[in-house]
Amino acid sequence: MTTIQSGATNQISPFNERVYHQSNLVGDWRGVWTKNHQEVGFKVINIRGTQAQVEYTHNGHTERGTGEVNGGTISFGNVTIGTRDGKTAAFEFSSNGATQTAVLAKVPTPTDQSKLVGTWSGFSNTNGQSVTFVVSSINGRDAQVKLAANGSSLQIGTATVSKNTVMFSGKAQFTSNDGQTGNVVVQIGRNSYSVPVMKKPPATTSSSSSSSVNKLA
Repeated sequence: MTTIQSGATNQISPFNERVYHQSNLVGDWRGVWTKNHQEVGFKVINIRGTQAQVEYTHNGHTERGTGEVNGGTISFGNVTIGTRDGKTAAFEFSSNGATQTAVLAKVPTPTDQSKLVGTWSGFSNTNGQSVTFVVSSINGRDAQVKLAANGSSLQIGTATVSKNTVMFSGKAQFTSNDGQTGNVVVQIGRNSYSVPVMKKPPATTSSSSSSSVNKLA
């Protein structure tokens, strides 16, 4: 296996990008095997022509080397990965007639996660509910959040981050695709209400220390 050289840039031909969207494969993928539910991960560091620098994590250890790029898939030893949308990937292990599959999800980058950090407020003309949802910081899959609905008492806690969604268990779920507008589904009593929200512009200050609270994975 070829030693991975950190910092190597992608060299994807315009044809392969147009036909196969190979850049969608680049990133850190995580999931579990369908049969035994053990964790598995596959990281595509870069693609250079017909070769990709990869890391394959399974059974508690990581193998590093060079994978073979074939159209819209990458094969490394006994495993193959392929994706169409760059968000979820089909992953297969095959050896001596035995196969095992997994569906992997791409781990959000710090840039993607940082779009969720901020104060989000809105009011629904449909159901008359108002919500303020604050994402104070994100660290990996954990987010520190605050929630207030219809002037109720502030609820503070730890929520779970999944791609562009923050889930505050039993209380609310917040989603934003563009980092400027979003939607909060808030639980009030036995009912759930959907409220459109917008990000509040950050307060202008001479101090830059406030950004330090946004600890991203």
